Amino acid sequence: MTDKILTKEEQAVKAAKMKLIRSLLPIAGLIAVFILFNILTNGRMISHMHLALSQVYVTMIAAMGVFFIMTMGGLDFSQGSILGISAIVVCYVSNYSIPLSIVAGIIAGAAIGAVNGYFYVRRKIKSFIVTICTMFLFRGLIKYLTTEAPVAGSPYLVMMDSTEFKVMCTAIVIIIGYICFVHTKFGTYLKAIGAGEKAAMFSGIRTDMVKFWVYVLSGAITGFAAFISAIKVGSVTSSGGNQLETQILIALVLGGMPISGGAMARFGNCVVGSLLYVILSSGLTMMGFSTQMMQLIQGVIFLLFVFIFADRKSIHVIK
Repeated sequence: MTDKILTKEEQAVKAAKMKLIRSLLPIAGLIAVFILFNILTNGRMISHMHLALSQVYVTMIAAMGVFFIMTMGGLDFSQGSILGISAIVVCYVSNYSIPLSIVAGIIAGAAIGAVNGYFYVRRKIKSFIVTICTMFLFRGLIKYLTTEAPVAGSPYLVMMDSTEFKVMCTAIVIIIGYICFVHTKFGTYLKAIGAGEKAAMFSGIRTDMVKFWVYVLSGAITGFAAFISAIKVGSVTSSGGNQLETQILIALVLGGMPISGGAMARFGNCVVGSLLYVILSSGLTMMGFSTQMMQLIQGVIFLLFVFIFADRKSIHVIK
C-alpha cells in the first residue's frame, strides 16, 4: 500500500516538473533564439531591434483574440481577412474623423466575428470550416474594393505612427486582456469549455453565449489591430492582412499554446509567442534567407513545437 502511495506521489512530482519545463520552454527558446541570431548577424539583431519590434504590435494584439478562441478549443483562420476589411474601413472613415475610424474598425471586426460566431454556434458548423469560408469570402471582397487603387486614409493617419504610441496601445490591450483572462471568470469559462464543453454546460456555464461573444471579441480586437496596421502606411492594398492567420497560429504554438486549448493555456503564450515569431522571422531575414527557405525553417520549428505541446488525449476535440 505504501509503495502505491509513493508511486503516485512520484508521478505527481514528475508531472509537475514536466509542466514547469513546458511552461519555461518558450521563454528559454525566446532567449536562445535572440542570442543565436545576435551572434550569427554580428550584433545586428540588437542594433536593428526597433525594426524587428515594429512588426510585433499587430501580431501580438490580433493573437490575443485568437488565443481566447483557441483556449476554448476553437480555431480562427479568418484573422487576415478581418484585418484587411477593418483596415479599409479605418482608412475610409479616417478622412472624416480619426477617432471615429478607430471605432468603425472595431465594429467592422466585431461584425465579421459575429458572422463566424453565428455559423459556429447557431448552425453548429466546425470553427475551422466556418473561418476558412469567411477568410476566402472577405479576402475576395478586399481584392474587389482595392481593384482600381489602394484605399487611402487621411494624411493625419500616418502622423500617428510612432513607437511610443504603438507600444502604449499594445500594452493597454495586453494588460486589459491579462486582467480579464487571469482575474475574472472569463478565463475560467474559456478553460472549462476547452477542457470539456458538456461538463462546462452542466456546471452552469452558458457555453453557446460565451463562444459567440468570444468570436465577436476576437474580431473587435483584430479591428483595433487594423488601426495600428493602417497608421504604418496610411492605405490598404489587396494584400492587406494577408497571411496574418498563419503568423498568429505559428506565434501561439511557438509560445506553448496547446492546440486543443483547455486548462493548459497560459496568457503568456500569446505574448512570448509573438515576440519569438517576430525575432525568428527578422533573424532569418537578416541572415539573407529566401522567403521559401524561411517558410521551410518556420515550418520545421512549428511542427517541433506542435509535437511538444500537443495534448494527444484531447487533440480530437478541436471544435
